[in-house]
Amino acid sequence: MAKIMRLETFLAFGVIHLIISVSCNASLLQYFAETQIPEDPCYDEGDEPKRCIPDFINAAFGQEVEASSTCGTPPSRYCSSSADDDGTIIRSCFICDDNNVKLRHPSSYLTDLNNPNNLTCWMSEPFVQFPHNVTLKLSLGKKFELTYVSLQFCSAKPDSMAIFKSMDYGKSWVPFQYYSSNCKKMYKKSPRAIVSKANEQEALCTESYSSIDPLSGARVAFSTLEGRPSAYDFDNSPVLQDWITATDIMVVFNKLNTYGDERNEVELARESYYYALSDFAVGGRCKCNGHASKCINDRDGNLVCDCKHNTAGRDCEKCKSFHYDRPWARATARQPNECVACHCNLHAKHCRFNMELYELSGYVSGGVCKKCRHQTEGRYCNHCKEGFYRDKRRDITHRKACKACDCHPIGALGKTCNTTTGQCPCKDGVVGLTCDRCAPGYQQSNQPVSPCVRISNNTKHIPASTDPTENGKCGTKCTKSRKLKMKKYCRRNFAVKAEVVAKQNVGDWVKFTINVLSIYKKSPEKNLNRRGETLLWVPKQDITCKCPRIKLNEKYLLVGKINENETRPGYVIDRKSIVRAWRTKWQRRLRKYMKAEARGKCRRVGYDD
Repeated sequence: MAKIMRLETFLAFGVIHLIISVSCNASLLQYFAETQIPEDPCYDEGDEPKRCIPDFINAAFGQEVEASSTCGTPPSRYCSSSADDDGTIIRSCFICDDNNVKLRHPSSYLTDLNNPNNLTCWMSEPFVQFPHNVTLKLSLGKKFELTYVSLQFCSAKPDSMAIFKSMDYGKSWVPFQYYSSNCKKMYKKSPRAIVSKANEQEALCTESYSSIDPLSGARVAFSTLEGRPSAYDFDNSPVLQDWITATDIMVVFNKLNTYGDERNEVELARESYYYALSDFAVGGRCKCNGHASKCINDRDGNLVCDCKHNTAGRDCEKCKSFHYDRPWARATARQPNECVACHCNLHAKHCRFNMELYELSGYVSGGVCKKCRHQTEGRYCNHCKEGFYRDKRRDITHRKACKACDCHPIGALGKTCNTTTGQCPCKDGVVGLTCDRCAPGYQQSNQPVSPCVRISNNTKHIPASTDPTENGKCGTKCTKSRKLKMKKYCRRNFAVKAEVVAKQNVGDWVKFTINVLSIYKKSPEKNLNRRGETLLWVPKQDITCKCPRIKLNEKYLLVGKINENETRPGYVIDRKSIVRAWRTKWQRRLRKYMKAEARGKCRRVGYDD
């Protein structure tokens, strides 16, 4: 009961507020406007965002009303009825002329200042034929959230009328409320219908209003939230928020209170019936979704919200550009739902919202930067592009935070460097950040493949007694022919076709420079999944045992595994690896293996050799 009383008090206050506001002296309103504290209602004292809403106003005041019928064009006669002290009906007749200021009754009188001491009334043409519908259309110029629609009659109230709303500036109409002395007959609706949460946007029909003395002028006020179950939880009810939203209001008068005179052929009786209103009021607030405290006129003269909280749009219904780190939401009393700028480290001007990333972040951040500049990339433009590395001397937000690798075209194995240190991959005997000089013990050569060669010394031959092939240290395993089959393909980490271009002894290892021509199985190490020059490491003992046999300027099929603990750059092979001189016929078989792996066949194969 207490909740119902609070709602009725709120609705009554809204009507009283409207009547007082339109009746106040203009100078008094100006006085209060000048004495207001100039602070932004959308932010608190700590400059933190909070929900803000425009003032409650009569949205119809001063707006143009389009009437389908207005007396005076051409001039016509109308009669009014009144009752004297003994109840006798007295009729008085007048002239309605739109060309005479004193005799005109235009639709502009509906939304002017309503002065009870000097009523100005709009009137429709007197009716000669029955029934006769009349329509009033009011454009609010923007979306408003309405509390009530009020009609003050100068004549008898109609027997039946309907109020409609539009949310698309008059393109389509939805019924708001029906009034009639017989709802079922006129509108095919029950006057005892009850609104539940399942049908909160259903228009009702009432018969009680027509039973009050129809000859005396009266006010009919429709409350948009009265009887709606979710009115007490309005912030969390998108259905009701949509229900009270309107850009236009239309009132359709469907039937007069004629008391049977439509069957009377006396012309005087016909001239006594018409529709007349002194005031058409619509109480509500400019719809800004809690992100603006007022509405203003834009450059084109359209009424728009003065949006805050990094929102944009005519109704603050979206986030402004580059503020998509969180999804847009209507502000509530507990949460202002301010739009948040994307974090792009000053390297991008555009971003987009990704709901999946937003959910994975625990509903914290969902922005993704677009078109990163200054050689950066990544979701936040926080990584350097391929061919660039991070300059630690500068902050990530600096426009020169990423520096070009600038790898030497001859001394380096490629153009891509380490994104953290900037170190380029150098060829054998070449050192330097960009691989631009020879290492100690090496000298420059005229061969681009091996730009630095070791300074020649007397070659030390392996004594016969230490030759592993003679001492039987090579074993028998290396003499077996290692054929490539599907199981072996699946159990290995890489399979490439490469050409050997250089060779060098490095301690217990032999380092080959190879040119990768084709990749038939990608390695887990991403740096190896590209064509071009790289390194191949083979134990010196295996080369001595001719297991495998590798010759310069020859092409080979290399199939092997990647050791996670290996620190040498490039490929490392052992006696379990397959190193076979390349044959053209293998290409078809390898393509077949690649397709089988793509279909998931390798998942059923173990990784033990």
